Amino acid sequence: MRIALDLSDKDIRYFRNCLQTVKKGKHATDESVVLKAANDMIAEVAAAEAPEFVKERIAKLELLVRMLEDDRWRLVGSDRARVLNVLAYFVDPDDLIPDRIPGIGYLDDAIMVELVLQELKHEIDAYTKFCDFSAEGERDPEAIEKKRVALQSRMRRNRRSDRERRRTRRRGGAKAPLGLW
Repeated sequence: MRIALDLSDKDIRYFRNCLQTVKKGKHATDESVVLKAANDMIAEVAAAEAPEFVKERIAKLELLVRMLEDDRWRLVGSDRARVLNVLAYFVDPDDLIPDRIPGIGYLDDAIMVELVLQELKHEIDAYTKFCDFSAEGERDPEAIEKKRVALQSRMRRNRRSDRERRRTRRRGGAKAPLGLW
């Protein structure tokens, strides 16, 4: 069975406000706390009797955690903060639907994962390509570094381009999807 949700601009604004609130909270500033809590939450959901679609979506957060923990990828500055702030949302057990409610506690988290994956598509794409490149046989560290720099530059360019496209469409009166940032 497939269930689709149509989120209005108001719904997107709600989730954007949730991310903004988390960004200002105490957890978002301590990266080690966020990463540990994110890993714990991923493991907890995997072991829980949560619906399968929730487990599948929460498991996708592992890639974001790996992205931050990968010393070779070295995501820094605002790029790192974007991913960290997203993970900080999932650390809060008392979000829209408190996580302790059996069966549905992670439903809002599953929705947020879908939004986040769309919003971080350029980061995810760049990191996936980096991992693929790094895994292809013996690579010298200089080649890996050069690829990392190129992929992160393209990631930022693509993100700026998407943001500008949305602004241009909205200014022109066209319906354009809201972003989380």
